Amino acid sequence: MKPQPSALTDDFDDPLITIEEDEEAHDEDLWFLPGPLEEEPDVLPPGPRAEPPDTAVIDGWAKAEGVHAARLARVAGRLGALDDRLLRGPEGWRHRLALIEAADLSWLNGDRVSSDRLALWVSMRLSGAQDDPNALARVGWAVRRLTGGPGPNVDLAAFLDRRDPENIEDSAERLKDRAGGWLDVMTAAVDLHPITRACMGFHLWNLAGLGQHGDRLEAAVTASRIAASEERGAIFAPLAMGGAGGLRSGGPPAERLERWLDGMESAVLTAMRHLDDIEAWAARAKHAMAMLSGRTPTNLRKVFTDWPLISAPMAEILTGASRAAVQRNLKLMDEMGLVQEISGQGRFRIWRAGK
Repeated sequence: MKPQPSALTDDFDDPLITIEEDEEAHDEDLWFLPGPLEEEPDVLPPGPRAEPPDTAVIDGWAKAEGVHAARLARVAGRLGALDDRLLRGPEGWRHRLALIEAADLSWLNGDRVSSDRLALWVSMRLSGAQDDPNALARVGWAVRRLTGGPGPNVDLAAFLDRRDPENIEDSAERLKDRAGGWLDVMTAAVDLHPITRACMGFHLWNLAGLGQHGDRLEAAVTASRIAASEERGAIFAPLAMGGAGGLRSGGPPAERLERWLDGMESAVLTAMRHLDDIEAWAARAKHAMAMLSGRTPTNLRKVFTDWPLISAPMAEILTGASRAAVQRNLKLMDEMGLVQEISGQGRFRIWRAGK
């Protein structure tokens, strides 16, 4: 048998073929396999994305609070001073401020209920032919919520005095669900200052589906209660006594909070001036009426302290005195310069404290 020649070379200077080179040569021979995939441009429209949670808005308000921290501290201090003043003052001061605030807030919806009309409605349920009963009922609700009762954090539906209609469609969102979503956001923002949370809640009101035909009165009353939730004397924080500029919408959270703080500061200062005036009047009236006997002068003086405007029928009901006794004491107080008749009419006259 003829021997086969060896495939190995005797030339040790030639490099040996490595395993890697052999695999590369083997891969090049696989011409029938498809080549590597090339990345193609993504021209398809984006698919649905997950919506951010409702609590994502809190971050923007937290940043706004940090920007206006100094101003927030100043407004909180003024509200604390009002709280201390009301805590030491008579109960009627809260009622008086609530009537003034509710009358000013009525302009948000275009109702424009004056203080004298509101006083007649709240005390005697009287309204004129030109008055809108629905508007008076709305503002009367505001007075009740600004003078006491459970706050909105307990049961928002009960606070609003609203319920779903009986014939509501199955697909419609329930008031309980809408109120629950709004309360969840407010609860998640517990680290924010109550004034900041009140501002945030006011501006999220319509987004939560709680507004009725553009009604902003409910949102403002709810926010005013939240802003004063940590106070003991003040049941609500004034928002509209100095003008409703702080309740305007538009802009990022920082701009809205800035307007809110400016408006609240002006409203609190206006409320303090009201209390200064009525406190000075009460001291002057007590001194001037010291010689008058009976309970009617004292009760009538208290009525003027509690109510910004009164009529003779109102005073008769609130004091429990006779019409003759009320009119006689009103005449005496007018002669003393303690009260002023502002209607200028012979009948259905309206009086206020001071001259």
